[in-house]
Amino acid sequence: MSPIPHPWTTNTGRMFLSLKPLAERKMSADQVIGRLRPKLSKVPGASLFLQSVQDIRVGGRLSNALYQFTLQDDDLQELTDWAPKMFRKLQSLSMLTDVSTDQQDRGLQANLAIDRDTAARLGVTTKMIDDTLYSAFGQRQVSTIYTPLNQYHVVMEVAPAFWQNPETLRDIYVRSTGGALVPLSAFTHYEAATTTLAVTHQGQFPSVTYSFNLTPGVSLGEAVTAITAAQHEMGMPASIQAKFQGTAQAFQDSLANEPVLILAALLTVYIVLGVLYESYIHPLTILSTLPSAGVGAILALMLCQTELSVISLIGIILLIGIVKKNAILMIDFAIELERENGKTPEQAIYEACLLRFRPIIMTTMAALLGGLPLALGSGNGAELRRPLGITIVGGLIVSQLLTLYTTPVIYLYLDRLGLAVKSLRARWLGSPLPTAAQR
Repeated sequence: MSPIPHPWTTNTGRMFLSLKPLAERKMSADQVIGRLRPKLSKVPGASLFLQSVQDIRVGGRLSNALYQFTLQDDDLQELTDWAPKMFRKLQSLSMLTDVSTDQQDRGLQANLAIDRDTAARLGVTTKMIDDTLYSAFGQRQVSTIYTPLNQYHVVMEVAPAFWQNPETLRDIYVRSTGGALVPLSAFTHYEAATTTLAVTHQGQFPSVTYSFNLTPGVSLGEAVTAITAAQHEMGMPASIQAKFQGTAQAFQDSLANEPVLILAALLTVYIVLGVLYESYIHPLTILSTLPSAGVGAILALMLCQTELSVISLIGIILLIGIVKKNAILMIDFAIELERENGKTPEQAIYEACLLRFRPIIMTTMAALLGGLPLALGSGNGAELRRPLGITIVGGLIVSQLLTLYTTPVIYLYLDRLGLAVKSLRARWLGSPLPTAAQR
């Protein structure tokens, strides 16, 4: 396939390659990229960056890699000085690969240095120098030619052949205040330097964006932590604002809100169960089944060598609703036996375990077998769905094995704790002790 030139520059191009179906190549897109990267890095005169096309991409710029990190400053010179340092720092991080920058600061420029003392002695002012250089290279309009039908603007400049070499400056003469022609080289000299070819902006301020990919086996969370630590180690000025863009920014924002959202979900579940059972204690018994599901999901991901991605987090959140029904089936029946039949907590939870064992197994197996095709599936897009199935299957297996034994124990201990609290409260207030129906 022929490369597609970049719409804004002439020194970059893009090439899109379509891989064979997964069943024929037996390798993921990332594995193919990992195999090609060391071979393409030896191509002279070009820097090649590889990335797999994402079905879902959250904002960001068109870049050479999947993830982006941006420096922003209102002082262009300060940004120009610090951006290469940050680029070298990112290249030194072993967690990152294909690190590139959109800063193009290798353009050539010739700075004209003026010896002001010599110029003043020769009777040449700065304005005279500016006017002369503008007349030579600035396309100054000096006159207009009128014809019966049209008019033509007369532009004064040196011949195009003299634009290409700064040695032309030696042939420029400046008229002094006394009327004499003074060669420009008598009181000036030029210095070769580099300058930026283009300045990108973000939010009306100059910015430099770095793009990077992750080395195999490294998660985005580890890379974000490493980049943030590297930024603090460099001690950049406070005027330089550094932040992630695109997918990396969405990941960072989701991590910032995730603990609050999970806490709010657990609090909502606790309130609903407390109202349902008219108890402050037994909702804790039901919620106690959730840690085992989370542990099972993490162990399953580690066993299958799958990273904890956003899809995996969705599976863990789904486990909150699936796993707690085991405890609800037992606790609801045990509370009913205590209140309606007057049985002791030990008798009630024992009978609840016996009678609710079959419904618990049936509902768990239905959910587990429903997630099994996701965990074992293959074909196009299977790598996106597989973490969801692995977390569901692993969480259900571990929680099912543990909660059948731990839930009755926790129920009895929390019931005794609730009874002790109510007894202390009754003695403090001088009211009669609670009966079994009032627990």
